[in-house]
Amino acid sequence: MKALAGACLLIFVLAAASLFVGVSDVTPGKLIGADAGSRALQVLLASRIPRTLAIILAGMSMAVAGFIMQMLARNRFVEPSTAGTMESASLGMLVVTLLAPQAPVMGKMLAASAFALAGTALFLRILRSIPLRSVLIVPLVGIMMGNVISAVATFIAYRFDLLQALAAWTTGDFSSVLRGRYELLWLSFLLTGIAYFAADRFTVAGLGEDFTTNLGLHYRRVLRLGLVIVSMVTASVVATVGMVPFVGLIVPNIVAMAMGDNMRHALPWVAILGAGLVLACDLAGRLIRFPYEIPVGTVMGVVGSALFLALLLRKRRQLG
Repeated sequence: MKALAGACLLIFVLAAASLFVGVSDVTPGKLIGADAGSRALQVLLASRIPRTLAIILAGMSMAVAGFIMQMLARNRFVEPSTAGTMESASLGMLVVTLLAPQAPVMGKMLAASAFALAGTALFLRILRSIPLRSVLIVPLVGIMMGNVISAVATFIAYRFDLLQALAAWTTGDFSSVLRGRYELLWLSFLLTGIAYFAADRFTVAGLGEDFTTNLGLHYRRVLRLGLVIVSMVTASVVATVGMVPFVGLIVPNIVAMAMGDNMRHALPWVAILGAGLVLACDLAGRLIRFPYEIPVGTVMGVVGSALFLALLLRKRRQLG
């Protein structure tokens, strides 16, 4: 409990720092005694607080979604960015923009969820058809499938002059988050809560279909619940801030090294560390070239790729 409280304190410190880092001069001194019309207070309420909340919600939900995928696929190197889920969600956003450009954000998110669900189900179907699959082959299959889906989306976007819109969905960036434009992420928070209540079922499902059935659980129902949660979380994040890669890969692996695969015990840590990792990467992106900003998706891609490679090499040494 003390360690968990310390992690929460770290998140609080990072969140507080996020509120006061940026081009606009917002400091505690300017906020104390400020009237309702002051620029500093307006920037804090309209931009900084919504941005910080969006970062926390996206980090928590993507880390939990990655953890669920790893349990269901029974592979530590699977998450939305290595299974084609994010690319499928962006393709769904593109298709609904073409067919129903006036659709509300919720409608676009639901369409993206359907595409993400279909893409994830296709990935799991491909895995079942690969005999004697290696733990290192699985993420490579997902990355290749994601690249194929991304190529299709890029072709469609190029054909209909929507490359700029597609780039917004494929690059995680919190700089455009304002009050009224991030609230969709609260849905991902609700889904994270549902995942916690179903954590024991996901833990059992991670032991295999036969074992799950012997314990009296309906494996297919647990699998469908997990896929729906992962798809809707991914779609809500992509629709709001774009792709934030590797969060669901790195954080669950780090937590599993220390706590094992009991999802009930590990899930709070996964959520907290996921939020902390995205907060830290976002702060780094704002400070590296201040006053310019590097998108958090780029920073997370660099950090996540390095850690992903380290995990792969570690797993290879264990297998060797």
